[in-house]
Amino acid sequence: MTIELIGLENIPIVDDSDDVSKIIKDAIDKQGCSIMHGDIILIAETLISKSEGNFIKLDELAPSDEALDLAKKANKDPKLVEAIIQQSNEVVEVGPSFIITETKQGFVCANAGIDESNVGEGLATPMPVDADKSAFKIREYLEKEFGEEIAVIITDTQGRAFRFGAIGTAIGCSGISPLWKRVGEKDLYGRELETTEIATADELAAAASLIMGQADEGLPVVLIRGFANFDDLRNVDSDISPLIMPKEFDVFRK
Repeated sequence: MTIELIGLENIPIVDDSDDVSKIIKDAIDKQGCSIMHGDIILIAETLISKSEGNFIKLDELAPSDEALDLAKKANKDPKLVEAIIQQSNEVVEVGPSFIITETKQGFVCANAGIDESNVGEGLATPMPVDADKSAFKIREYLEKEFGEEIAVIITDTQGRAFRFGAIGTAIGCSGISPLWKRVGEKDLYGRELETTEIATADELAAAASLIMGQADEGLPVVLIRGFANFDDLRNVDSDISPLIMPKEFDVFRK
């Protein structure tokens, strides 16, 4: 099996007047890689938030007493902490340089997923309001333009419990099931799998992150070609919800 990762060049810096779907289509045309059946387009969440005008103007925020207290504990700018609180359902834990929260979208991650990189001075971008909806719109547009079945995954960079470093993580998807349930299949020794579930969308997001980078690479869109299980996981009604663990099963928050 061979999987190809293609970083799309010619993606400009966007603002809320830009159509990301058309920008991606034009970049594919310019690069000459076209679109094939089963291709997966992975898009950095900052590109989505910026194109949807989803900005936080940090200088306009007035920190609450809670924000001031958390800012001291986490050694962060109180205005950024206020933004974190406003973008969260719950503050889960506070560390020496981070605040773990449950975001409005239901993700548990550092700093509510707010990103201060690759955005103008004094601004920050929160997670897209509805990354699944954004992925759906882009997928429908590209499928119509190219006449091929594809998937779209919106990615973010997040840390993991008990491990240093961040990896690409899926926060929205369309066209492919994000979770591959393999219960009932057999292993190499013929034993039946009883609990195996694969976070396929996260694995694809992590692979794409190797190309996207986190600094000045300027490649916020990556095309993955050759994923052999695309047809098995094809789902036009998919969203990211199967990857989100219900709070009652989250033993670390009990």
